[in-house]
Amino acid sequence: MSFTTVRVGVGRVVLVAGILILLFIPYLLWGTGLMTARSQAHLRSEFSTALHHSQGAAVKRPASPPKGTTAPALQVAPHMADPPVGSAVAQLTIPKIGLSMVAVEGTGDAQLQQGPGHYTNTPLPGEIGNVAIAGHRTTYLHPFYNLNELVPGDPITIVTVQGIFLYRVTGSLAVAPTDVSVVDATAGPTLTLTTCNPRYSASQRLVVHAALVASALSHAKVAPVPTKPSHSHVVPESATPAHDWAAAIIWGVIVAALTIALWVGFLRVRRGQRAAVAVAGGIGWLVVVFFFFQAVAPLLPASY
Repeated sequence: MSFTTVRVGVGRVVLVAGILILLFIPYLLWGTGLMTARSQAHLRSEFSTALHHSQGAAVKRPASPPKGTTAPALQVAPHMADPPVGSAVAQLTIPKIGLSMVAVEGTGDAQLQQGPGHYTNTPLPGEIGNVAIAGHRTTYLHPFYNLNELVPGDPITIVTVQGIFLYRVTGSLAVAPTDVSVVDATAGPTLTLTTCNPRYSASQRLVVHAALVASALSHAKVAPVPTKPSHSHVVPESATPAHDWAAAIIWGVIVAALTIALWVGFLRVRRGQRAAVAVAGGIGWLVVVFFFFQAVAPLLPASY
């Protein structure tokens, strides 16, 4: 094997690797949203069914958040058992940033790819204590992309099977990713939203705090459980994710094999047929690359 042959081969490998890297960037920014949109459609259906069975049609689709902010009118929801990880927890609406998504239970990679995730071992929305919810900033439909625009007084409405709860922002700050004290237990009903900061980086965490100011309980027949113990340090689930390297390796091998096959086939067909081969093969190649990216993305360092 001559040096020229080796040089050409290495050049082609570098070229394909460069193309994959260039394609991976738009996949993370926009392609991941396709999976999240599909998950949100399923979660909305699941959540709508849960509301119908638990509350009835009267509170299934509230037209507006509850009114009033006086302390005597404020009611908190009874503590409920934690829902299964990955299940629909609440409808989260933040008009200021145009957000309306269903939050899921859990903050692992798989859950945050579906939408905003509720930290396990923190109270559910409407309950006493610090309700904590995390969300991606720039990927997977980037639910918290504009979280930095929230200022004190901005409303946040959360609908659960227990009722409708109106929170108002009290402040925000940026902390180190290791600072989990922002989700410490609180004496009153509060809400904490977390995401990466600045955009396209995970060097910090942007934290927005809010307080419950009004509520409308559904009076659904739910079984209260003893008050959850205070958790002074709640560690996000995504801090220790379980990665499946096998899937990434398998899809990587398929991409490499398909790339070689397309290149050989392109060189062997007649010149007049190369355009058709390039178009048909290119479409199939992009589909395979999409699945390859889906397997690779969870292997990257955890980021909100």
